[in-house]
Amino acid sequence: MSKFLRCLPLLPLALLAACASPPPLISPPETSAPATGSTGNVGFSSASVSELPHWQEQQFGGALAAFRQSCRVVAKQPAWSSPCGDLAGLNPQDNDAIRQFFEARFTAWKMHDGARDSGLITGYYEPAIKGSLTRSDRMPYPVYGVPGDLLTLAVPASVRAAGQGVARRVSANRLAWVPGAVEAGPGQVTVMLSDFTAQSQTVIKGRIQDGRLVPYYSRAQIARGMGVNHAPVLAWVGDPVELFFMQIQGAGRIHLDNGQVLRVGVGDNNGYGYQSIGRWLADHGEMPLSGASMTGIQSWVRAHPDQQDALFNTNPRYIFFRAMPEADGGPVGTLGVPLTDGYSIAVDPHYIPLGAPVYLATTWPSSQQPLTRLVAAQDTGNAIRGPIRADFFWGFGDEAGENAGRMKASGSLWLLLPNGVQPSN
Repeated sequence: MSKFLRCLPLLPLALLAACASPPPLISPPETSAPATGSTGNVGFSSASVSELPHWQEQQFGGALAAFRQSCRVVAKQPAWSSPCGDLAGLNPQDNDAIRQFFEARFTAWKMHDGARDSGLITGYYEPAIKGSLTRSDRMPYPVYGVPGDLLTLAVPASVRAAGQGVARRVSANRLAWVPGAVEAGPGQVTVMLSDFTAQSQTVIKGRIQDGRLVPYYSRAQIARGMGVNHAPVLAWVGDPVELFFMQIQGAGRIHLDNGQVLRVGVGDNNGYGYQSIGRWLADHGEMPLSGASMTGIQSWVRAHPDQQDALFNTNPRYIFFRAMPEADGGPVGTLGVPLTDGYSIAVDPHYIPLGAPVYLATTWPSSQQPLTRLVAAQDTGNAIRGPIRADFFWGFGDEAGENAGRMKASGSLWLLLPNGVQPSN
């Protein structure tokens, strides 16, 4: 989603699709590598695809559709060109042929995190809310586009070590460092990294004030009207709670009162890290962390409307949207392809390369019923961190929202890579 971030687990509500990392390169085959390896605390144990739990019971039509979307991007990589090229001959109705394709072309690598071989699986979805292109008493809350004064600056290790530097604007919303400069000249700005302690030190977001780059406005400041004169309004909506959760999801469909549908995805963010409001409520004794689901948090907010703004502002991160083209498929994930309902997941790309098939073994929301499925790693999220961590995309609408809001389970992941290719992180 993030950029749809997408982005974002509903339990404990920390997903943001907007801060994606580039997918790692797949390392070439290493004939001397053992079947079980580890880098740091991360390990991989190989297995035959046919040995995966409940594999023989799977229906593969949805998995094939998702992997075909992945191949639009990863087929350009040598390791994936051959298996992606063979997809053209597969009939989506021939379940046995699809099963045999994955069994013959791929090796499954179970993910390990130290001694653990299971981790947290949450869910996300694409919400729908009512809105208008015109502000009114019924629709008073703005859906902001990217502000014209919001600037992004990547920070290399050399500058992080120095702690300061000089930058210049190279595009409408992007700055670049001026090599060797110690004082800002005409058209340049001074940057002190100590001003950005609340942000990531690899990519910072700011605005220019008196010749100096300073942090962009926090959520609380934006709520008070700061900086909004630089941001276009894409639409107006009537429910601030639904708007907040659309930011958490990183995408949504706004059903306008003129009968049209405006689809939005993440355009940018204000640079601050996400602070989980679910954890804040748990830490302050308002609810147990296990109950801090989307549904549980929404119920709490509805019951405490006078505390709504204070709760939301504990999360300084703010998502600015951009209009997306209307399409029949799901929202576009970090990989750059539409997500497939029930067959796409968000992962940490430091451990799982975007585009790869992943076999997921978990349980259905609020149930002990097994949910085992071949899915595709096509998205990322700010809170999706670690080798055994995934956010399951349920699709669009109320039913998808119900499933996503209740999903918080333990699960295992197997990374499927073309035969002869070793996992890397």
